[in-house]
Order: sequence, then structure tokens, then C-alpha cells
Amino acid sequence: MQNYHILWADDEIDLLKPFVLFLEKKDYKVTTVNNGADALEKIENQFFDLVFLDENMPGMSGLETLAQIKMKQPNLPVIMITKSEEEHIMEEAIGSKISDYLVKPIKTSQLLLAIKKILDNKRLVSEKTTQNYQQEFRQLAMAYQDDIDHEQWADIYKKLVFWELEIESTQNKDMFEVLDMQKSEANNNFVRFIRENYENWLNNPDIDKPILSHQLMRKKVFPYLKQTEPVFFILIDNLRFDQWRVIEPLILEIYKIEEEMMYYSILPTTTSYARNAIFSGMMPSDMAKYHADIWVQEDDEDGKNLQEEEFLRRQLQKNRINVKFSYHKVITQAQGRALLQQVNNLLSNQLNAIVFNFVDMLSHARTDSDMIRELMPDESAYRSLTKSWFMHSPLKDLLEKLAEKQVRVIITTDHGTIRVKKPFKIIGDKNVNTNLRYKQGKNLSFKDDDNVLVANKPERFMLPKINVSTTYVFATEDNFFAYPNNYNHYVSYYKDTFQHGGVSMEEIILPFVVLIPKR
Repeated sequence: MQNYHILWADDEIDLLKPFVLFLEKKDYKVTTVNNGADALEKIENQFFDLVFLDENMPGMSGLETLAQIKMKQPNLPVIMITKSEEEHIMEEAIGSKISDYLVKPIKTSQLLLAIKKILDNKRLVSEKTTQNYQQEFRQLAMAYQDDIDHEQWADIYKKLVFWELEIESTQNKDMFEVLDMQKSEANNNFVRFIRENYENWLNNPDIDKPILSHQLMRKKVFPYLKQTEPVFFILIDNLRFDQWRVIEPLILEIYKIEEEMMYYSILPTTTSYARNAIFSGMMPSDMAKYHADIWVQEDDEDGKNLQEEEFLRRQLQKNRINVKFSYHKVITQAQGRALLQQVNNLLSNQLNAIVFNFVDMLSHARTDSDMIRELMPDESAYRSLTKSWFMHSPLKDLLEKLAEKQVRVIITTDHGTIRVKKPFKIIGDKNVNTNLRYKQGKNLSFKDDDNVLVANKPERFMLPKINVSTTYVFATEDNFFAYPNNYNHYVSYYKDTFQHGGVSMEEIILPFVVLIPKR
């Protein structure tokens, strides 16, 4: 155990000698003083890992000493010890950022627990996390090798994300490597699951299947429009479940969860297909057939997501839902601020659909900008930047403003993203689309079908068929497509970037959360 140095300030320090001896036998070094002034002098000249501070000392009180300590060393942990249980003293101490609070008469077990919670917390949590994950590892590995359904796959993915965040907090690199291998194996089995079931989900109405993109509004959003409160449907583009998990605690400070579930994105897991499916309530082939005036084909140069408001309008009409609604897309801070100014007006709408595009822009920026690559080298940093964006975003401001109103807020996304690592060679003509995780076109040539999911009959995947020989090919797990021409440059540029469009748990299994204000 590391030899920690503790400063103990108490005007009755001589009476506490047995506790000091107890700690020294536990290999803690303890320096004692009997007033606040001496405590501050010691802190000026020596390094301490922890301070025990009596609240009721003559001269400079414990709370006054605490304020001075925090000014000098804001990160130095302080445990307040007092005879008083008065609430206002506790509140003032907690407000001054004490690390713990003990009431006299203290016991050696209390003292030791308080110390370990602060000084040994990281080590103890790391050891316990590692132990618990090792116990869960085998259960997870056995689970996804069985014949399991879509709900069980969602549970497996949620557990993997849970352990990813837990292990990340311990910074245990060995466990990270083990988890990474387990995620890779899970994705391999998930691809097999999608390969065996996805086509049936779309073509067999009688089988058990997850809620898919095109069913989301009708099944999970429209029922709330029957109630009196306005509904704010907020879609954060390209938000993975792990990213949701890191912003969720911030949101739950002011909201409580009314409903939480996972739904599945359609293929391709891209904005132009999955998000249009959400707002239209249709699969892409039906959008192309019944809304040819606003559906943009793959080979068209027009923007693929410029008609979401009209798609939503038509879906409401199709379902005979006659409500007042609005649609907003927020890409810039200025657009976010403008939306905030309209909140009171939006409350007169039964449905307000809002798309926030930042997370998708972040993943694309990482591909194009060396600086963003440096800031976001891995999933942990990706989550951290997502959290930082949210904390300073118009979305957080909007949620805080809505929390003051009697509204229901729904947060979801259209698809996730995966960090691609393995290039996969594919050949196509000049009209093939540029996405790295799926290709659509004719005369596509590749080897090794195990690394791709192929839709030779696009109509079975409910995808538009531009010509007779149109084929869709989806990259699986962490593969990405690369052309043989200028292969090495292409691979080095795109390897370890975050992409979407293919088949992985991260891209397909998505959060859907209904929130109501705590007030």
C-alpha cells in the first residue's frame, strides 16, 4: 500500500492519540496540529494526501480553515469532523466541497472507511470492477453464441457498453484489451444474427422483430400525441448508445425517465436512409415509389435530407393525425440560439421535431481534420468530446428551458457509428457511391463474402433498385471499403476513423428515451 500522509487538525488532538496510533499501524503517516492557523502553515510547506479537520476549534473555525484550504489547494481532500449534527453546518461544509463528514464520537472503522473511500477508491474500484467483469465475461461469451432474439442482443450490447464505461473509469489497459476482443467477437455473432434475420423482419409480418426506423414514429411517438402535453421529439444525429450513457446523467438532473428502450436502425445505417425512414414512416423503396417528388436517389447530386419536414407532414396525414407541428434542424450555434428564442411559441404545437447534427459533424470532422484526430484518438475521447459538446450546447439550454414547462421530451438518434480498422477491397464503376461502409451500384466485385452482407435483391431489403443489376453491399464489424487504386494512401487516411452505413451493434442498436421534467 502507498504510504499516504494525513494532516489532522483538532484542538483536542491529544485525546485522539489512540486513533493516530491506529492509523500509523496501518502504515499511514499522520501529522497533528491543534488549530486552523497551524494547519494552513503545514499545508503551505508540506504535501498531504488528506486532511482531517475539526469543525469546532477556537480562533479560526473549521469552516473558516476549510475555506482557506480550498483557496490554496482546491483538490486537496478534506474530511470534516464535528460534534454537531446541525443541518446548516453540514450543508455549509458540503457546499465548501468537503470529501466526507464524520460525527463524534468516531470509531476506528468509520475512520478507515472514510480514508479508503478517498485515498484507495481508485484502486479498490479498479480491483472490484476487474473482478466483476471477469465473472461476467464468461456469461456474456456464452450468451451470444446461443440462438438469441433481438431483445437479448440489445441487452448484450447494453452490458458491453456498461463494462466499457466501468473499465474506462479504472484505466485498466489489460482489461480494455480483453473487453475489445469480446466486443469484436460479439459483433461477429451479431452480424450472423442480422444476416439470418433482417430480411425476414422486412418480409414476414408474423415473426417477432424489433421496432425498426420506419416504425418508430407510428409506434413510439404518435401515441403520445393523444395526450394534452406538447411533445418535443429530439433526434441527435449519429448518437451511439455509449454516447447517450455519458450525457444521460446530466439530463437526469432535471428529468426523469418515463420510458427507455432500444430500437434497430434499418440498412444502410446512414442519415439519408435511416433518418428519412423515421420521418416518412416508410422503407426507402416505398419512399422512392410513393414520394418520388421528394425522394432523392443515390446518384442524384441534391442533398439527401432536405425533405424531412415534408416527410413528417405526409406521415402524420397518412396516419390521420391532425395536429399542429414544427420541424427544426440545428447545425450551428446561431440556429440553436434562434430556436431557444422560439420555445414559448413552440409550446402551442402538439409535436415539435428537432434534429441536432453536431455528433455526426464531429465524426466527419475527425476524418477530415488532423487536429480533431488528435483530440479524438479513440472511443473514450469520442465520448468525452460528445459530453463536452452537450454541456455547452444549445441542446442542453433547450432541455433546461423545457424542464420548466409541462412537456414530454423524447430523445433518440437515427444510427450509430463504428471505428473502422480493417480495409476490404471492392471494385465498382464511377457511379458507385462513396460511403465507406456500404456500396450501391452495378458490377460490384469483391472477394470473401464473410466480411460483407450482400443484397443481390434490393427489393427484399426494401431498397430502391435503380437498374436491373443494382446490388447493395454492407461492410460488417469494423471493416471499411477501399479501392485497389491508391490503396495504401486510402487505407492510411481512413483507418481508425468513425464511419456508419454498415452492420455492427454500434450502428444498429439505438437508444430511445422518453423524459418528463422532475418538477
